[in-house]
Amino acid sequence: MMPDIFSSFDPYMYNTLFPTNSVFLMMNTLIVLMIQSSFWVINSRSSTFKTPIKDTIFTQLSRTSGLQLKGLSTSLSAIFFLLVMINLMGLIPYTFSTSSHLVFTLTLGLPIWLSLIISSFSHSPKKSTAHFLPDGAPDWLNPFLVLIETTSVLVRPLTLSFRLAANMSAGHIVLSLMGIYCASAWFSSLSSTIFLMLAAIGYILFEVAICLIQAYIFCLLLSLYSDDHAH
Repeated sequence: MMPDIFSSFDPYMYNTLFPTNSVFLMMNTLIVLMIQSSFWVINSRSSTFKTPIKDTIFTQLSRTSGLQLKGLSTSLSAIFFLLVMINLMGLIPYTFSTSSHLVFTLTLGLPIWLSLIISSFSHSPKKSTAHFLPDGAPDWLNPFLVLIETTSVLVRPLTLSFRLAANMSAGHIVLSLMGIYCASAWFSSLSSTIFLMLAAIGYILFEVAICLIQAYIFCLLLSLYSDDHAH
């Protein structure tokens, strides 16, 4: 039962398919672990599906200085694949959308951003501090530029997490509204029902593209943040 359009974002609401909250919240993790598991000696169909996804992130990292940071490419590839699967699983009806919550997105974005900052200052404190002051700026403007640049760096994990959560939430709310209007039109007008069903199918396909794009943008911004790392 869905009392309103925001009920799908409540992980603690009773669900007839998953009676307990623990099972309900573990479904995304279990499905991803099953997909990531390898049971074959040679390449299987699942590995053939995963290889282009991983190559996409490696290609993006090759354009930035993040390729010089050991372990970053592997971490971003895993995060990208995880986000793609969780975003797509959130489109299943009556399924809890994990990526629509700020707690989940902030848990992914904050540690990567913080590790880049700590690693940069540990490697070269002077070069890391120099990134906060643009070259060629007037002396009287330097304090304001440092303040603005520091603020922009500190809000990066918040904007990164809010962007993913807000876009996923907006899409699910629109799908919920379409479902409500389609169910209401079922008993009043056949033409309206057919039109709304076709519109809902088209929007679901559009939402699938949004799931892929938002996962890519999330990892793209994390890779661009690695350009500020001191070398």
